[in-house]
Amino acid sequence: MSFNHFTKLAKPKKSGAYDAYWKFAFIRFDVFKKRLNNWIGPWTNDPVIAANRFTNVFRASDRVSQYLIKIQYENNAESIENLFFKTILFKIFNKIETYECLKTRLGLISYETFSFNLYDEILTEELAKKKAIYSAAYIMPSAGTSFGYKFKHSNHLALIERMIAEGLPDRIANSKSLSEVYQLLLGYPSFGNFLAFQYSIDLNYSTLTNFSEMDFVTAGPGAKNGISKCFDTMGDYSFEDIIKMMVDEQEKECKRLELKAPNLWGRPLQLIDCQNVFCEVDKYLRVANPEITVGDGRKRIKQKYSQSKGPIELFFPPKWEINDQINLKCQKQNEDIFL
Repeated sequence: MSFNHFTKLAKPKKSGAYDAYWKFAFIRFDVFKKRLNNWIGPWTNDPVIAANRFTNVFRASDRVSQYLIKIQYENNAESIENLFFKTILFKIFNKIETYECLKTRLGLISYETFSFNLYDEILTEELAKKKAIYSAAYIMPSAGTSFGYKFKHSNHLALIERMIAEGLPDRIANSKSLSEVYQLLLGYPSFGNFLAFQYSIDLNYSTLTNFSEMDFVTAGPGAKNGISKCFDTMGDYSFEDIIKMMVDEQEKECKRLELKAPNLWGRPLQLIDCQNVFCEVDKYLRVANPEITVGDGRKRIKQKYSQSKGPIELFFPPKWEINDQINLKCQKQNEDIFL
């Protein structure tokens, strides 16, 4: 996909913070590479990146996304309903510990054996132990007005039941585009524009769909803030237009700044990745350039960096055809797998 800049009359005007986008992407990807070979650190001299938590430049390489992708491919004979169930169940909580808790208690995560009462009981017990069952990465709105349960997780379990009962897995599997998947999810409680797009990407990691990540993008609130910091004016461009422009110009802009463009074994930044980088740059600039304010004017980053949980064995959707290029033996031997 290539974005046609000539279809827009007035181009966006870059701000003084624009170059920070590419510099952040380069440094954060460099940290990712170094962690593969040395998970203890340190990995960067940038004080902001060293002290705070930022997601990886390539969304699919984050620990949570990696966990999800492995769930999706752990059984080659997975039914459409079960694949959808496991993906959405994990993503609604977006917390590895919650999914692991359910696995430990149940032995098997499967829609064929799903019991609302049993799942609800387990999660309610975790709450009673004062354990967080939802990730702090983003807020998952409650679906309480639609289902009426006391607890947020109960309403979300009911939401999953409704989705599958109404044939959503089959409709997604038969969809013709990533934007159609997005529209299908938007029709359900708890899903606004941001989450519907993010979950579309998550489902697209699996074998349910096979769309290019260059087909469709929606800018989330954080990305919009990042764009507003990197551009003084947007001209005739929408937020999504600017994200597409960044994808198209990644090689040229990194070359201009004498940086090596992030590349995941031959896979350049996709629309979802450039969208997420804008969100992370918004956070980065809160500390690096606090004088630049947009939106709510936040000056802090919510999550600080915590000690790495150890090395991770990378696995990407096989349809991307990059797993064979990842030499895990070299990774374990502490060699540079990015040569």
